[in-house]
Amino acid sequence: MNDKDRQFMSRAIFLAKKGKFTTSPNPNVGCVIVQNNRIVGESYHSKTGESHAEVLAMKKAGHFLKGATVYVTLEPCNHYGLTPPCVDELINAKISKIFVSMTDPNPKVSGKSLIKLKKSGVQVISGLLKDESEKINLGFIKRMKQGLPYITIKMATSINSKVIPINFEKNKWISSYKSRQDVQEIRAQSSAVLTTGSTIVSDDSRLNVRWNDFSDELKNIYPEKEIRQPVRIVIDTKNKVHENHKIVNTPGECWLFRSQFSKKRWKKNVKEFSTKLDSEGRIDLIYTMKQIARRKINSILIESGPTFASSLLSLNLFDQIILYIAPKFFGSQSKELIIISKESEINNISKLRFVQVKKIGKDVRVILKKKES
Repeated sequence: MNDKDRQFMSRAIFLAKKGKFTTSPNPNVGCVIVQNNRIVGESYHSKTGESHAEVLAMKKAGHFLKGATVYVTLEPCNHYGLTPPCVDELINAKISKIFVSMTDPNPKVSGKSLIKLKKSGVQVISGLLKDESEKINLGFIKRMKQGLPYITIKMATSINSKVIPINFEKNKWISSYKSRQDVQEIRAQSSAVLTTGSTIVSDDSRLNVRWNDFSDELKNIYPEKEIRQPVRIVIDTKNKVHENHKIVNTPGECWLFRSQFSKKRWKKNVKEFSTKLDSEGRIDLIYTMKQIARRKINSILIESGPTFASSLLSLNLFDQIILYIAPKFFGSQSKELIIISKESEINNISKLRFVQVKKIGKDVRVILKKKES
């Protein structure tokens, strides 16, 4: 491997990122095809059911394909799904060498394509810029390996770690417009946005992606029709959500997870799921998250109140925290950012590491992850 190889794989990773708003539940994949140190074809996977990155890049390469070197961010698929196996297409094209950044965590693939390529006489080199490729597919990897979605808890707070001041006006925000714009981008990258019945009753939120709130830069790259709406999920233990709430009347899928089915007739976009309770009569969150992952949800953005966020933290059921800190102070009677009183529950929470501290408009955005992730 040399600097040129890294350059071409970096290009493939750059292309893969273009699918971040549209590919779920599929992974983000980019492919570059090179002949005599010149790119002759490149592409990325954009949507489930559409051609994979390798096939699109091969079409562009045309007659330059034979004997070419392929750089792909994820191991090519070897099974029939909504599209034919890419590995067979590559073998039939008589490429000479392939650089594969990361092995596919899908048990159906998981190294099998690399073996098939080698047996067909293709030189296979794996692991080039593996960490970078994994970073753009954290949700897909976790769902495949652990049967759980990648969970991000989003919170907004004052400088003194308060979240809801007394007499706070409904539909007013703690964070600035720029921060809320940033949240729209994070929502758009998520497979699902999750909240609770109590939050819906309090805020009557839609939790959809609003293209008009995107930055001008993003609007120029992604037309409104290209943006995929995440599934909106409500953990609604006490069946608080009703047919007049905005979340069930906004276009896009809405899933209600409840302890028991209601007798309501919902619109076609709304689905009810019954899930089991824990020993304290609350919805079993670990079991429910596994249910959600089985429905092909790679990543979840949590947008709830402090009580639910604290429950996830105490169960260690999260991967990342995104915290928006506004330059404000709220009084002592305001709600705390985190509500965990038991020392044992605090000790359960994984140690965290700072990933990024960045100024967003008037606020500061802090991203934290578990030390082991």
